[in-house]
Amino acid sequence: MSGMSPVSRARKKSSPPASPSVNGLFKDVLRDFSAVAVEPGPFDVELLASEVIGQWTEADPEERLGLELIAFAQRKITPGAAALLAALQVLAETSQERTAAAEALAVVLGRGIPEPEWAGEIGQVSVGECWRTGDVYGDESSLLCVFSRGEATLGLLALLDFTEGGRVRDLVVIEEPHEVLAEMRSQAEEDRDLVVLDKVEPVDARRLLANGIAATDALAEPDVGEDYARFHAVALAWCHCLPEPPVGDAPAAWSPAQRTEAVDLFLAEADLDDPESGREIARLLVEHSCRTEPADPLRVGPEKLARFLESLLDGETELEDEDAVAPVVLAWADWGARRGGLSDMAASALVEDVTEYLSEYLADEEDEDFSDYLDGTESTEEILAVVERRRFAVPETDTVIGDEELTDLDPGDPEQRRLLVIGAHPEYHESLAAEEFDGTDGLRLALETSVVDQLWDDEPAEVWAAAQRLTAAGATREETLDRLVAALESQLAETEEEDHLDYDLDGYREALRQV
Repeated sequence: MSGMSPVSRARKKSSPPASPSVNGLFKDVLRDFSAVAVEPGPFDVELLASEVIGQWTEADPEERLGLELIAFAQRKITPGAAALLAALQVLAETSQERTAAAEALAVVLGRGIPEPEWAGEIGQVSVGECWRTGDVYGDESSLLCVFSRGEATLGLLALLDFTEGGRVRDLVVIEEPHEVLAEMRSQAEEDRDLVVLDKVEPVDARRLLANGIAATDALAEPDVGEDYARFHAVALAWCHCLPEPPVGDAPAAWSPAQRTEAVDLFLAEADLDDPESGREIARLLVEHSCRTEPADPLRVGPEKLARFLESLLDGETELEDEDAVAPVVLAWADWGARRGGLSDMAASALVEDVTEYLSEYLADEEDEDFSDYLDGTESTEEILAVVERRRFAVPETDTVIGDEELTDLDPGDPEQRRLLVIGAHPEYHESLAAEEFDGTDGLRLALETSVVDQLWDDEPAEVWAAAQRLTAAGATREETLDRLVAALESQLAETEEEDHLDYDLDGYREALRQV
């Protein structure tokens, strides 16, 4: 879901100054403040000041434009300069700038310019209700805080990203917060299995806002929305009007023993054919979670797992068994969903999303398109079972037949599946190319193709059950297919139709049970 969907109701952005020079920019700023200061609305001065601060922050924090603007305003001795400095002494984001603005304002007032009547109201607002809506997994949420001054009311909407420790990705000031809240309620009602809406205590809202903004500001190059800088200063000021949370200890980092315990618990409870083969990926999942979300390392969500897969593609992690990534990540999603008490629909949607991300991950790794294995699946359990069975039937989607390379074949297409079976048997390729194809070789390929088709369709079900028993006993895939082909061959019946296999189905099922 899009956590910031109400941004269309954000305060309109003022036109950027036309003057290209720094002095021209400063003159435009003072002109804007002169116009607003005459009869300002309850929030006009704060929002204009926040926008100005955002502009110089985005331009280049190292240029110290804030201090230069303050010095420029001090020299002008006008009502516009007094208005700007009265706002900056509260809203400027560094103590040096706030102190400089207060001293400059004292100079301007000392030369006969009256102090703005509204100066004492800057940064002071009354706190209303706070609400939070987001995905049921906890990857992302929108926090709406309502503030008022007199009869005027505005909302502050913050997009929180918990895949990166709860940092704020965007900030928007909303003119009609009651309408936005109505939209949030409607969305939660319409999609109650995947969207949650909760009322938040103001003290908790302050913690989320303050910690989230601090986490974003600590990044060298944060990925933020277009309004983040514009409303940053006013968001910080209003955040300080929320009740201050009690001082508490930050979540303790998990010890190596706790991380190992989490891996062991997952491997013991998850449905993996070979739990030990998944230990490396499970360990990486726990390490990633502890790094990005120390408060709740075992929480699962589609975006959180997508970020994990992205981390595997950065080239810094060398995997011993890349084939384990897909089944382990899917099992982790399923295990985490059950552990977190998610509904069946939410758990199924999670696994479907993760499956799509795995498709992209595997494509980047020049592997098969994972989604090709999932046509017609619905539930979490079914997805996991289908992937395991069909990947056993068709483990590769690239092959070579003779001198021809075939890539990105569709395992769901019976004809392309047959090519993959042929490609897996180079010992028959010369016979295939001959004018008269050897009947024995042809029968062997036809039988294996039939077994692969049966595994793909899970019909009869005894084929996959036999394959699982054989592999559990230590047989390789090739050895298992040989046993299954032998069981099918033992039940062949004569038929007058050329290139058609017929067999005794009941006898075949019994033979499979005896394999």
